[in-house]
Amino acid sequence: MTDAAPLKFPGQGMMAMVLSLLAVLFGLSSCVSSKGAGGGLFGGRTENRSAIYLAALQGGIVSKTGAVLSKGQMQRALEAEYRALEAAPGGQAMNWNDEGAEGEVVAAAPYQVGNQNCRQYTHSVTVKGKTYEARGAACRNDDGTWTPLT
Repeated sequence: MTDAAPLKFPGQGMMAMVLSLLAVLFGLSSCVSSKGAGGGLFGGRTENRSAIYLAALQGGIVSKTGAVLSKGQMQRALEAEYRALEAAPGGQAMNWNDEGAEGEVVAAAPYQVGNQNCRQYTHSVTVKGKTYEARGAACRNDDGTWTPLT
């Protein structure tokens, strides 16, 4: 009697690849936080990178809402803008809140301008019961940053 080869099913390699990709995505999702122990968009170890990514937004469209926000509130708002632009499915809200202010960022489906991915998006901010809103668009750069269109 000979040893039989292990059974292989069509698509088995693809399933392993999909499961590996999901494991990586779940691992990365723990790095993205609007607030928490790691602090900031990319966790505590990469604060400089987080600052670069948020600075590239040039104040984001949250700065066009007219809402007066503290530094911490602005940080949370810009993190939500980045997360919505970078990873959210079109139409899915990215919410944030920080000490009396809250907001929601919703990015539309990506579209191409030349070789860049771009997205239109809205940002609603509520402070002391008053809601402010701005609309805009941004395009993704090769380094992963997003630059607003003016």
